[in-house]
Amino acid sequence: MSLLRSCLLVAAVGVLGTAAPHPRTPSLHRLTRQLLQQYHKDVRPVRNWAEATTVYLDLCVHAVLDVDVQNQKLKTSVWYQEVWNDKFLSWNSSLFDDIQEISLPLSAIWAPDIIINEFVDLERSPDLPYVYVNSSGTISNHKPIQVASACSLQTYAFPFDIQNCSLTFHSILHTVEDIDLGFLRTKEDIENDKRSFLNDSEWQLLSVSSTYRTLRNSAGNFAQIQFNVVIRRYPLAYVVSLLIPSIFLMLVDLGSFYLPPNCHARIIFKTNVLVGYTVFRVNMSDEVPRSTGCTSLIGVFFTVCMALLVLSLSKSILLIKFLHEERHSGQERPLLCLRGDSDTDESRSHPWAPSAETTESPVHQEHLVQSDALQEVWLQLQSINNSLRTRDQVYQKEVEWLAILYHFDQLLFRIYLAVLGLYTVTLCTLWALWSRM
Repeated sequence: MSLLRSCLLVAAVGVLGTAAPHPRTPSLHRLTRQLLQQYHKDVRPVRNWAEATTVYLDLCVHAVLDVDVQNQKLKTSVWYQEVWNDKFLSWNSSLFDDIQEISLPLSAIWAPDIIINEFVDLERSPDLPYVYVNSSGTISNHKPIQVASACSLQTYAFPFDIQNCSLTFHSILHTVEDIDLGFLRTKEDIENDKRSFLNDSEWQLLSVSSTYRTLRNSAGNFAQIQFNVVIRRYPLAYVVSLLIPSIFLMLVDLGSFYLPPNCHARIIFKTNVLVGYTVFRVNMSDEVPRSTGCTSLIGVFFTVCMALLVLSLSKSILLIKFLHEERHSGQERPLLCLRGDSDTDESRSHPWAPSAETTESPVHQEHLVQSDALQEVWLQLQSINNSLRTRDQVYQKEVEWLAILYHFDQLLFRIYLAVLGLYTVTLCTLWALWSRM
């Protein structure tokens, strides 16, 4: 009986074991294993080698990180997307629980060798090791990149400058017969897409135009897509901190022309203005971009203003020195004449002194004393006349020099007004052109 019970128990266990289903492998695992089991990532994924692989590109500018004018570099943050079709990564979704899209490691599949021609620094982007693949074999590689690219930056119109920098994408090895390029979106959508751009920086994004072209060289024809990033600077901060103070300093210097040219206070006033102008330029030197190939208009204006200020100050110093020398020489000569006359006539100032050689009558001595007194008065009058004539000549020379310098002052004043007017009109014109962009 016990033997029969044991047999029945074994049979029941066997029946239950055969009736229980085996656990199935998840469809995603089966699909991934099937796609990558015989996949060769080192070979371009086409069945016909004469057929080119078209890579569709898309670009969206996220932010302008740095504009290095001295080194001619532009650093931007962009969202970059590549889309291409892989003939060996397609499947029937109905056989795999209607899976339409999966993620695969980028290192396990073939990827195009697209580079940016203007790269001048290492690519700095988050490491995103996966790409999306749909059931038709379309692969989408979407990643953010910090691009440090070479760009010809022009600073002549600073701070109303507009920069146009290009990012050129192309295959480094494959010709257009192997890898062709195309646009993922229309050119109009790419150009007017500013939704993700950060407007709280110093720069404003105007447009991102794009062009397709074929580069011909000795190695073959290479497809290229060029994105032109056009940005402009917000000038308000520089207008407040640079342009308005510089115009005020020039107006203050213009006020010095109302002081007399031969006034010592004018030299002190202009020296103080020059010191203030120099301190202002030193403090603001870091704010003005410096480029070896192009000089900004505001830098030219600062240089011209300082040159005019130094010229006016030098003219005032030379004038004061010349007038001082003329007055000093004009006063010394009559004093020397008076001193010489008194020395020569000192012996005759006491004609009544006794002489050891001759003795004359008192009447004759009285006539001699009167004649000597009259001669001394005549000599003193001649000295005074010469002194007055010398002073009059010095005064006439001063008047002539002052007349010349008054004309020179008027010329400098008009040049100041012309420079200030030209500078103001130029800034207003640049601001108007900046506003129309």
